[in-house]
Amino acid sequence: MSASGNAPLEKVAELPPFSLDVEPLHLGSEITAVGLELLETESREPVRGQDAAAIWAAVLPALAGQECFVIDFFSHVDRVREFCKLYEIRFREAAERCLVLQAPSDTQLQQLFERFERETFGVRVGPTAEAEDGALETELSRRGLDAYQTAYPRYTFCAVWEAEDGWVTVLSDKLWPTEIIRRVRPAVQRFDVYISRPH
Repeated sequence: MSASGNAPLEKVAELPPFSLDVEPLHLGSEITAVGLELLETESREPVRGQDAAAIWAAVLPALAGQECFVIDFFSHVDRVREFCKLYEIRFREAAERCLVLQAPSDTQLQQLFERFERETFGVRVGPTAEAEDGALETELSRRGLDAYQTAYPRYTFCAVWEAEDGWVTVLSDKLWPTEIIRRVRPAVQRFDVYISRPH
């Protein structure tokens, strides 16, 4: 009997469905920042919907660790206010048009990320986040999340969340890409997320 001329194909290992790229950003000599991008591994499109909400809801507390965190909304505050009342999420009114949500639970975070996927909002983490920051909250009302550029050194980090684009910008003098990866890796393992440092 003659052997077939076709060599057996090696089985190709399946790639995880999602990838989280973590890399330093160059936003100017005075700003220290890291970008996190959540993508579908094969298509390289942003992850959206329930999958994204569940992953981001795990990433945020992992980044914060044991430190206090708050979420800042400065647009569509009426909708956010009603949502918070409906789901019993603690919040306070700040400045002219800023809502500060105080450490939502994991379930509440997932609800927030899913409901407000198309909104850009901010996060502050660290001991300073336990108290009101009137100056920053006024600037958030006036200038939006650009206000974090001068405020972030007072915090462990400030972050700009753009979930629809699968993107988070972490502004921090204390968290480097390697530390961010160390913090989030255990939290995203159950979602089969591959973490990479592209550059």
